[in-house]
Amino acid sequence: MSLAPNKEQKKSAGHHKSEINEQNEPAITHNPYFSPLAHQITLLMGNLTSVLVPKTMEELQQFVRRLLLDTKALERMLHEELFETDPIRIGAEQEFNLIDNHFKPLGKNMEMLAKMNDESFTTELAKFNMEVNLEPLVFSGNCLSTMEKNINEKMKIARKWAAKFDADIVLAGILPTIRKFDLTSENRTPYERYKALMDGILAMKGAGSMELKINGTDELIMSHDSPMLEAANTGFQVHLQVAPDKFVERYNIAQAIAGPALAVAVNSPLLFGRRLWHETRIALFQQSVDTRSSGEHLRARSPRVMFGHNWLKKSILEIYREDIMRFRVLLSTNQIENPIKILDSGKVPALHSLLMHNSTVYRWNRPCYGVANGKAHLRIENRVLPAGPTVADEMANAALWLGLLNGFNDAYPKITKQLEFADAKANFMAACRMGIDTKFLWVDGKRITASELMKKELIPIAREGLRKAKVRKTDISRYMDILSYRVKTGQTGARWMIKSFNKLTKTYNKDTAIVALTASMVKQQREEIPISKWKLAGGEDVQIWNLSSTIVEEFMSTDLFTVQKDDIIELVAEIMDNSRLRYVPVEDQEGNLVGLITSRTLLRHYYTRSMTGEKGVVPVEQIMIKEPITIGPEKSLSEALRMMTENAVGCLPVVNKGKLIGVIVEQDFAKIAMMQQGRQG
Repeated sequence: MSLAPNKEQKKSAGHHKSEINEQNEPAITHNPYFSPLAHQITLLMGNLTSVLVPKTMEELQQFVRRLLLDTKALERMLHEELFETDPIRIGAEQEFNLIDNHFKPLGKNMEMLAKMNDESFTTELAKFNMEVNLEPLVFSGNCLSTMEKNINEKMKIARKWAAKFDADIVLAGILPTIRKFDLTSENRTPYERYKALMDGILAMKGAGSMELKINGTDELIMSHDSPMLEAANTGFQVHLQVAPDKFVERYNIAQAIAGPALAVAVNSPLLFGRRLWHETRIALFQQSVDTRSSGEHLRARSPRVMFGHNWLKKSILEIYREDIMRFRVLLSTNQIENPIKILDSGKVPALHSLLMHNSTVYRWNRPCYGVANGKAHLRIENRVLPAGPTVADEMANAALWLGLLNGFNDAYPKITKQLEFADAKANFMAACRMGIDTKFLWVDGKRITASELMKKELIPIAREGLRKAKVRKTDISRYMDILSYRVKTGQTGARWMIKSFNKLTKTYNKDTAIVALTASMVKQQREEIPISKWKLAGGEDVQIWNLSSTIVEEFMSTDLFTVQKDDIIELVAEIMDNSRLRYVPVEDQEGNLVGLITSRTLLRHYYTRSMTGEKGVVPVEQIMIKEPITIGPEKSLSEALRMMTENAVGCLPVVNKGKLIGVIVEQDFAKIAMMQQGRQG
């Protein structure tokens, strides 16, 4: 799921550089048909130096004028029927993560691209993200199996080059092993357009940091100083070319089926070791780029990442015009054209300004305009689907979506009359949270589970829609069978991860668990086993900890019992006894570490009182260690062990900017030793 402004393919691998300084992205080429499909912003543009943040009011005003002129031109093109309508094509973009040999994010995308000789590969927002853009195919025959073959070939190329950096790749909506410090500006791919986007979002946000609040089985509440949080997301974006007279119908169908289609495709339940939504990508993307601020009044404001507000009624123009009215300009371009004059000359305009603005509003079903070989076309881009668990699973998800868009109207004519838009939106959000366990409010007020809806209605409709497009029978059977068995077993990518995580955390800490399940993901992805047949990750996938390469933040305990300095000693004793703890940190009301109580200091306190006969209330402040030895979250486990040994302490509070964020205790290292001994045995 790319946050970045749209970009085009590179002319050659030789254009890539690996310097860490900000760079203008190299000159580009473009595929004759919407390839890369989501990257229309630079279609027919010379290079990406044209992406910029308006710095003056005059620049902003001029861009808005060009934006409005582009909509006038598009309106005329629709009226004069200047769009290609045959053949209908499909396409896709595959995002993936680079990981090191410890299954952690590896920021080497620039270095890899510098060595590769394949212009279909490109960068993404973070250095550990990459993307491959697939050649568009005519929507018929063996298009689905051909696309699967093409993706697998590209993934083999990516793995081959990753191996040269002692690395690998993984497909996951959110990489389970991603850490907060992976999502800082230092890990941003050093191209100017990414910097411009980050600067634009932060400028519009104004004062304050990006806030995440996501509730699932666990809860995540945190702040971050950068929209880079979005880089945790990777998706599989599918495109369908649509004739203008069919656009309203198809777009509304895409909205109606978004929830059910996502429910069986969910693959992102874990973030920072928390079990959140089955498709946490959705919440993470919306919140990580949300420029809104809270206020006293009940004024409604739309996030830039959104589902929409109403059914489409007349044409694609409704979406573009709404986005212009609702969202202030984030980025602009110095690529200037007069689209009306271009139309008068008998040519087709690129609509640079409209595409630029469209690229900074992230609808889950996004309208797209493109020009290829002198002809304009329209598309719907599905941004709902996550990457993985396997390419076969992704293609089954794509086949469902494409088949439904092509066959749904035959089964449910005028869906907007049978299903409330608010219910379609609620279904989508419910699917994000619950996945295949969702119960939908369907047509005519009927309530139905995701599994039943798939088996009884949507898979049969998709089959018929694919037949209608003259897709080969073997392709239809392959992907609908994969989907049917997934529905039958109930094992989506999200369910597999949650079950594996729950199983592993009964024996290992959460960080060991997420590394183990990531290792299992990589192995089973390589074998191209559909997710419905995956074995749960187990002890055989657990990695022996490398103390020098593992950092404190990955291993520390964060579920802490703490006290404040004015609390009574008896409370500390109760906490230690009930929770079997030997150390209790002392913090103030702002979460700053101010001291540490150990079992030894507590024992010494009670021994002294028993010998002297002292009575009365004693506050924590009186006996706590006032300046305990601490460690930062970015330090290695080997450094933590050294500090503990040299200072003869059994606990290191983990502190960031004075705030207590976790602890490491001596028992943690005992567990590592036991794991290593067990492996050696």
